[in-house]
Amino acid sequence: MLIAMLTDSPKSDRRQFVRTTTGALGAALVSGFPAIISGQNVTNAIKVGLVGCGGRGTGAASQALHADDYAELTAVADVAQSQVDKCLQTLKAITRVADRVKVEQPQQFLGMDAYQKVIDSGVDVVLLATPPGFRPQHLAACINANKNVFCEKPVSTDAPGIRSVLDLSEKARQKNLSLVAGFCWRYSNMIEDTFKQMFDGAIGRLVSYYATYYTNPVKPMPPESTRPEGMGDTEWQIRNWYNFVWLCGDSIVEQAVHSVDKVAWAMRDVPPASCVAVGGRVIPAEGGNIYDHFEVNYLYPNSVRAFVANRQIEGCYNENADYIMGTDGILTIGRGPVPKIEGKTNWTWSGQKYDMYQREHDVLFASIRKSQPVNDGKRMATSTLQAIMGRMAAYTGQEVTWDQVLNSQEKLFPDHLDMTASMPVPPRAQPGITKLV
Repeated sequence: MLIAMLTDSPKSDRRQFVRTTTGALGAALVSGFPAIISGQNVTNAIKVGLVGCGGRGTGAASQALHADDYAELTAVADVAQSQVDKCLQTLKAITRVADRVKVEQPQQFLGMDAYQKVIDSGVDVVLLATPPGFRPQHLAACINANKNVFCEKPVSTDAPGIRSVLDLSEKARQKNLSLVAGFCWRYSNMIEDTFKQMFDGAIGRLVSYYATYYTNPVKPMPPESTRPEGMGDTEWQIRNWYNFVWLCGDSIVEQAVHSVDKVAWAMRDVPPASCVAVGGRVIPAEGGNIYDHFEVNYLYPNSVRAFVANRQIEGCYNENADYIMGTDGILTIGRGPVPKIEGKTNWTWSGQKYDMYQREHDVLFASIRKSQPVNDGKRMATSTLQAIMGRMAAYTGQEVTWDQVLNSQEKLFPDHLDMTASMPVPPRAQPGITKLV
């Protein structure tokens, strides 16, 4: 595959190219996988900026560069130079993309305002991969600056942030910007085919959905004794963000939200009427304020029930599966290499499985080249809110309605952050004591 060496032209010319190229390049777009631009006489690059240089951000940058042979990574942002260095070293070791990693030292931005510097650097696409608490603020800056966005899930840790994202989604639509979400299962051809079987009636009327997300802790909280001397509370918490609710939203919002999103998809993105939940922490941990297990019971307007269970405890049974029960059969995902239906209709998926993480970016860059914007904004916000709803029900011990969570005034993410200031950790939620706000 030919990978051309590209030369930059003025920003206005590049943006016009990105918006209007639909001729020979449009014909070269592949509708399936992979959607790669190749072998064309192109003199303009799609410039990509990365905000958040951890493992997910590094993966997203690699996938963006693989999605379009004329994409260049030109700016990155993080709070730590070590993360930037590791990210760039990893990308430059990938033969196919190495020569398009063009991030010189002046374009390596550090600090709490680094995201804005990436946006202002002249990029066309921004990849948002910081801890989720930052997402509404970073997304707002991108959409206000007319940038196409890949937005990793979840998209907020609280309801005020979700309301902001819903507004931003509509703003992106009005501006004809692409906004692709990191809810990767929606980009799995295997699950698309499987859900089509369900929607076409293969299991009859859907009765209930049971999803599991049992796994080990993503990144356990290190002892306070390991905190580097002089590191402030804010930086310490950001570096260990999986363990703090204001940053991660807790495990049901940060990780099991993938299962919640599949439930939402199966319910055709109609939100639940209410939910009740249980959760808590079994394994003691020094620092942090998250639970290590949840189980949520969602009630839908048509009396269908959905159950989402997740756990992050070492040494336990692990499973990531979906059991979808209908009047005429059962659809099972995750209990074997491919989905299957048993009942009046017996069906097993067959085909070539596409890399769903790569396909997210294939779709994003193809939408830019074709000038056919893709907008996942509403569903990425409502799936995240549905996970927040479950967390709120578990934290408070109360039944929570959709209207209550949609209008919740509980704001977890601070309005102003200071990397050196004191930031006490709120106590872990206690059902029956913690109030619904």
